[in-house]
Order: sequence, then structure tokens, then C-alpha cells
Amino acid sequence: MAKKILIVEDERNIVDILAFNLAREGYSTLEALDGALGLQLAMEKDPDLILLDLMLPKMDGFEVCRRLREAGKATPIIMLTAREEETDKVLGLELGADDYITKPFSMRELLARVKSNIRRTEMTAQPAANPNQMEIGRLRIDLDAMMVYKDGAPVDLTQREYELVRLLASRPGQVFSRELLMEKVWNYEGYVGDVRAVDVAIRRLREKLEDDPAAPEFVLTRRGLGYAFRQPG
Repeated sequence: MAKKILIVEDERNIVDILAFNLAREGYSTLEALDGALGLQLAMEKDPDLILLDLMLPKMDGFEVCRRLREAGKATPIIMLTAREEETDKVLGLELGADDYITKPFSMRELLARVKSNIRRTEMTAQPAANPNQMEIGRLRIDLDAMMVYKDGAPVDLTQREYELVRLLASRPGQVFSRELLMEKVWNYEGYVGDVRAVDVAIRRLREKLEDDPAAPEFVLTRRGLGYAFRQPG
């Protein structure tokens, strides 16, 4: 069955271009020209991915994203924006967007982002072949259930936050560059570009995982290099 992409964009010509190119790649599409309808379709039709413009009538993209995440929807969201301001991009990521792409964008890049985010979701949704757990200090990672426990209590992580913990904890002490994390967690092969999404994801992860996010016990920053999971002991 074809993967279903919801396009939430108020410029009809952009919607038509996106729908045409996505259809050529084998995707089916849903379309909304305002944020309110986009939110409704996202809740009712359960798309595999959402392309979400920021500047929309009736409800902006930030609010659509916030409401979807508050409702427990984990659908990958790629934000489309004509803005260049860093604060807009960071806010979108903080609200739960998985990625962003700035207009004007190349169709090749957008299609690559769509494919990558859908592939990541499919890979994470596959259950482990055998029950498996990792225990590192106060943390236990259940690879079969894809859950993280701290002091025996479950930690409410998003899919990407779980993937970050699993990767970093698999090699305590090893430094992972932001570019490598983009490749391994975001599935962007040979990624070269803006890695701000990694810093935002790490910050959100620390807020849930650490006793004191300002003095992390588990996920450490190696200034100028990247991030590492603290070695136990």
C-alpha cells in the first residue's frame, strides 16, 4: 500500500507541485490549504508523514504541530518555511517537528527528506528479533519494547529520543559527532549541513532523562566534537 503524505500548505501552486512529484515517487497525498483542516486530516486520516507549512490561515504550523504532539500523534512532521530566522526553526523542533526545510527548496532534497523520515519510522516500528536489554547504571533500555527505564520507572521519550539514547548508550564513552548522529538517527546518509536539530533533540532528551539537565549525568557534551554517553563506574 502506498505511503500517505499530508500536505498542509496554503499556496495552491506549491501543493500541486508537491502532490505531482510525490505521486511520481509512489506516494498518495492528502491536501489542506489551512491549518485547521490540516489538523483535522492529520487526526482522522493518520498519514505516514506531514509536510507542514508554518504560515497558514486559521491556524499556523506551530499550533498544528503542538496540538498533534499533545494528542500523542507521533507522525513524522517536516516543516516548510520561507523564514530564515533561527528562532522559528528551533521553535518548530521544540514543539516536536522532526525536520524542517527552507523555501525555496529543491524537490530532490525534499523527496530525500520524506524518504528518510518514513524509513526511520519503519525501522523503529520493527520489533527486535529477540528480547534484549541494556543496563547502564541507573538506566535500563528494553530493546524489545523500545522503552527506557530510569531507577525502574519508565521515561516518556519520543521515537527519536529513544533512538538517541539507544545509539549513545550502545557505546559508552564514544563521542558521536552531530553529523554522525544525523546519519545514524535521522538516516541522512553522508549528511553535510545544518545540525541544529541534533542540539535541540539532545536538550529535550536531557529534560526528560537527567536529574539536572544543566549538569547531565548520562548524555555528555564534548565541546567542539559532539555527544557521548557517560561510561558507568
